[in-house]
Amino acid sequence: MELIFIRHGQGEHTLDIPNSLHIKNPALTANGINQAKVLRKKFPLTDEDIIFISPIRRTLETALIWAWNIDCRKIVSPLVSPRIFPIRPNGKTLPCDTIIDLETIKKGYPNLEIDMNVPPDLWSDGINTMPDCEFNKIAVKFIANLKLLKKDKIYIVSHDGTITAYRQLISGQSLSRRDFLNETGWFQIKC
Repeated sequence: MELIFIRHGQGEHTLDIPNSLHIKNPALTANGINQAKVLRKKFPLTDEDIIFISPIRRTLETALIWAWNIDCRKIVSPLVSPRIFPIRPNGKTLPCDTIIDLETIKKGYPNLEIDMNVPPDLWSDGINTMPDCEFNKIAVKFIANLKLLKKDKIYIVSHDGTITAYRQLISGQSLSRRDFLNETGWFQIKC
């Protein structure tokens, strides 16, 4: 199985750092919308594809723009929500990385599947500040569950820190913030 991690398009929270990091639930910028549209050519989807999406507005918007008019499975999961990388012992979740609550997702995005195969506390706490040992356990289980889907490839629309954490876990390499993807950058890895 091949995992294709895609970072979300440019979000409003990146326009005036560090002040803009305090925007709650930032949307894609006009540039981010265009970046998401380019994904249609880079990774043409079919109805047979599966996309796992972080429960954050900018990732949901990226995935929905990319998958416009494609009836593929779109699954929202806190297992690919924002993650601080490298993890900091006293790290705090910034407003821009706060998970959208489950009821809002169900009401605002009724055509998306919800990953209920996760501990309920992840829908409120996410993986952002979780210690590496806990993250690694749930990430290994998540990857094992992805294999059960019996797909040659699975797409994951997520965040720079989350993607790097999964890359490090899967590859066994030591990575750093220098390995972060740019907006709508992608990384493919076999599992």
